[in-house]
Amino acid sequence: MPHADRPRFTESRGYRVSWPFVVAAAAIGVGYLLSVGLNGYFVFLAISAITAAIAILGLGIVTGSAGMIALCQLTFAAIGAWIVSLLSVIQAPGGFLVWLLAGGLAAGLAGVLVGLPALRLRGVNLAVVTLGFAAAADVTLVQIQFPGSADGIAVERPGMFSNDRQFFFLAVIVLTVCALIVFFLQRGRWGSSWKAVAFSERGTAASGQSVQSAKLSAFAVSAALGGIAGGLLAGQVQLPLAASFTPLQSLALYVLAIMSGAHLIDMAILGGILWVLVPELLKRWDIDQNWGFVVFGVLGVQALTSGTNLGQTVRDLLWRRADRKTANASLSALPPDASADASAITTTTTATVDEAALDGAPVLTVEGLTVQFGALKALDDVSFQVPAASIMGLIGPNGAGKSTFVDAISGFLPKHGGRVLLGGRDLAGLSPTRRARLGLRRTFQQDRVPPALTVGAYVRFVARRRLAAADIDEVLEFFGCPPAKARLSSVDVGTRRLVEVAANVIARPRLLILDEPAAGLSHDEHLALAARLRELPARYGVALIIIEHDLDLVRSVCPTLTVLDFGRVLASGPQAEVLANPDVVKAYMGETELLK
Repeated sequence: MPHADRPRFTESRGYRVSWPFVVAAAAIGVGYLLSVGLNGYFVFLAISAITAAIAILGLGIVTGSAGMIALCQLTFAAIGAWIVSLLSVIQAPGGFLVWLLAGGLAAGLAGVLVGLPALRLRGVNLAVVTLGFAAAADVTLVQIQFPGSADGIAVERPGMFSNDRQFFFLAVIVLTVCALIVFFLQRGRWGSSWKAVAFSERGTAASGQSVQSAKLSAFAVSAALGGIAGGLLAGQVQLPLAASFTPLQSLALYVLAIMSGAHLIDMAILGGILWVLVPELLKRWDIDQNWGFVVFGVLGVQALTSGTNLGQTVRDLLWRRADRKTANASLSALPPDASADASAITTTTTATVDEAALDGAPVLTVEGLTVQFGALKALDDVSFQVPAASIMGLIGPNGAGKSTFVDAISGFLPKHGGRVLLGGRDLAGLSPTRRARLGLRRTFQQDRVPPALTVGAYVRFVARRRLAAADIDEVLEFFGCPPAKARLSSVDVGTRRLVEVAANVIARPRLLILDEPAAGLSHDEHLALAARLRELPARYGVALIIIEHDLDLVRSVCPTLTVLDFGRVLASGPQAEVLANPDVVKAYMGETELLK
């Protein structure tokens, strides 16, 4: 019966959802035992390690996941501490926990403001901006000091957590809640968008995700965690000082986050422990604690030059066995009927025209599309239509303007002449993100699939809609892709290209443009992919434009063709007529044998 597996799936899903809460409960239990078992000095050090871990956890989002440089994390912590101190001095209602949330919120808003330059800057330039913000904030903080510090008014702790042991237990609870939030954010759409934008901004926009929102949300969540860490520090020391939030310390915290791999929760906690452990060891060995910055610097240089971090190295060792199982997963593992489909292609090399599809309303209308770079016209008065639920091949010699055409209609070249209509809607002025959300999707020649995600997480991210596990498994099996739990970093580029196609198909777009989808695949995989592409219009209701140099695949899949040459439409119509056109044969020159 088709419903027989549903209870098992529900139980499995419930297990996957509940285990983080089990771990969280265990962490709180361990925290309680430590709060009653450690002596007073180590309790104080442990609180410092927890506050550092929360700040590093935030850094892991903006640097490890989103791939941006932020050298001002302790400045956000200072904002959180300043707000907590102020609310304590004025005895604002709600108590310490409300003040702590207010400090995190204020820091998050500051993070959005600091993140605005990240919409245009990256790399060293962004690092300079964030470090400049940290330096300016440090000077300001030295001048204004923390509320209550001049009068010796201590930050008031909650009544239930008034001594250090109790406050340590509160810090453990706060760290656990923050870790849970980050865990679910990282596995949700926000987390996928952070990892996608770190790998490819163009790929992120083409999937319908706003690049701006991804970057700003990363900065906001990271800064909010920094603010919460600062608020806890204010409660710990009760009279916070500007010396605890200097730019040099922010720089050291960034290096520690990079070295440990702070986008991983356990590594963020380890980073917090190292933040306290290294200076403490130096102190016990009678070495100036400033040498701790040198230690962190050396570790950071090693991590940056090697391109690795401790957390990822450990995980790679643990996942090596699983990677061996998925590394060779490709179209060779086809559904039962795929071999027959591939065999049919070897005997039927010309796709037949579906007259009913050609008579349908156009899903794409291109009228006089012109793109000019200086004196060069990359596209010159290109016009044609693509009927709904049909397949059209877009071919032409190298330099014919195919890539320019795709960029223009998908929104990456907004300055062009002519009109592009999706259905009856003019796409003029719409961003790539907006066009993708309206149902115009594309794939890329280059690899734009973020390896930091699993196959299933990437499919969900690109689909932009709720999907049952069975739906994901069905489309992955249809294309012969690895299972949903496989890591994208463990599969080859050709297989990632198939996953990209599958993810865009399950998004149910009105039009999908496949830019050389067979690149990186073997001949047998070409045949199997062609068999699947032929089924897509009837199976998923999507219209396809296929750009491909492999004319065997084009002839087997595309009943209609449009040929570009020097930016102009050379021929357009049924496949047989186009390939027999003398102008098309002449344009291909050395490829004439392929056209016969």
